[in-house]
Amino acid sequence: MPSRKVRRRRDKLKRHEYEYVVETEEGEEVVVERPTAEPAKDGKSAATSSPRDRRGREIPKPTLKRVLRRTAIFAPLILVVVFLTSAKDTSVAAKVYTAVTLLAFFIPFSYLVDVVMYRTLSRRQRRVREKRD
Repeated sequence: MPSRKVRRRRDKLKRHEYEYVVETEEGEEVVVERPTAEPAKDGKSAATSSPRDRRGREIPKPTLKRVLRRTAIFAPLILVVVFLTSAKDTSVAAKVYTAVTLLAFFIPFSYLVDVVMYRTLSRRQRRVREKRD
């Protein structure tokens, strides 16, 4: 005899139409109307709203402030890695200079990755929206 979970899964597969279902605390399935797109805040249309990732979270526009905050998190980690991996006869000033040089590459690269991801997700969301319309 299959368990309740397996039976529910089979029942969902046998449905002819796709339905949105919410389970109650008692384990009963309640059919819900199809969720509609939320109206954008501040009167913006859905076309101008910021892109969302697959989880539905809003992707913020890339900013230098966010990149600097990320750099502040990674700077001590980079410094520790440089101290652990450099030669023992290297001076402390040289190790710090190496870490600062690495951070000088990290900041613009991190910003570039943010911009590319934001643009990619924006384009993908725009294409999906155009296919639906």
